[in-house]
Amino acid sequence: MTLTELRYIVTLAQVQHFGQAAERCNVSQPTLSIAVKKLESELGVDLFERSKSSVRLTPIGQSIVNQSQLVLEEAAAIKDIATAGKDQLGSPLHVGAIFTIGPYLFPHFIPALQQAAPQMPLVIEEGYTSSLRKRLRSGEVDVIIVALPFTEPDVVVQPLYDEPFVLLLPETHPLAAKDEIQQSDLDGEHVLMMGEGHCFRDQVIEALPNINQQPTKTAPIRTMTEGSSLETLCYMVASGLGITILPQSAVIGAKHRGASLITRPFAGITPSRTTALAWRASFPRHKAIDVLRNAIYERSLPGLGIIRS
Repeated sequence: MTLTELRYIVTLAQVQHFGQAAERCNVSQPTLSIAVKKLESELGVDLFERSKSSVRLTPIGQSIVNQSQLVLEEAAAIKDIATAGKDQLGSPLHVGAIFTIGPYLFPHFIPALQQAAPQMPLVIEEGYTSSLRKRLRSGEVDVIIVALPFTEPDVVVQPLYDEPFVLLLPETHPLAAKDEIQQSDLDGEHVLMMGEGHCFRDQVIEALPNINQQPTKTAPIRTMTEGSSLETLCYMVASGLGITILPQSAVIGAKHRGASLITRPFAGITPSRTTALAWRASFPRHKAIDVLRNAIYERSLPGLGIIRS
């Protein structure tokens, strides 16, 4: 039994697909399959139920994967302790961000980070909050950028900035004549949403619970399509399929669509989200966290409410 084999079964349990698990672990599918089978043979139990269309954990497999996760976390802590004695800005920093933050934040702070720590390679990735949470705990990423609320045992969470939500719509839309949008203005409007699994969707629904609850009166086409990204939603708005709600950081990209799109703020208490850094409490490279945070502050986007603690 090796840490590599434990990482294979934890990853396979997360994605439930041999090909995707092999890709994430940077090995071939046969290599991963043989390693999983070898571990099952060594333990004398089947960890997974296999069929042509799915891979599922057995009850005993679930218990073993849970314990394997703990082992990997402890192994990552050992690496963190060893790293503490080295140059904190001389080894790679693995940074993850959720899909609705990464594309808009990464291009702004990376140049400042590279200038502040030129000897520190940067590895970035995007994912759902749920997957980034697991990868942080297992030591596959060092720090993640997420939207609050976010809680996890033995993980430090530090708010970075508050970000208002705005309405994106064609300049020919009737609501474009308003300087501010009341929540009631969205009654009867077709508001395009992110798909299930995106925390931004949940944040919008929580802030504006009445959207899409009334019959649509203005959209020429009623679509049940949900966006896989904020970029998709922008293009759908440009195509006349409805209107949508964006975080402030995504506005810059939305205005470069070549279509006549505009944004409007909300009146009163503005819907918003808080973006935060999260890292393992055992992570010893505090200087790396500091330069990352400072780079984000230095190149912060317009309209964000920076939180300095």
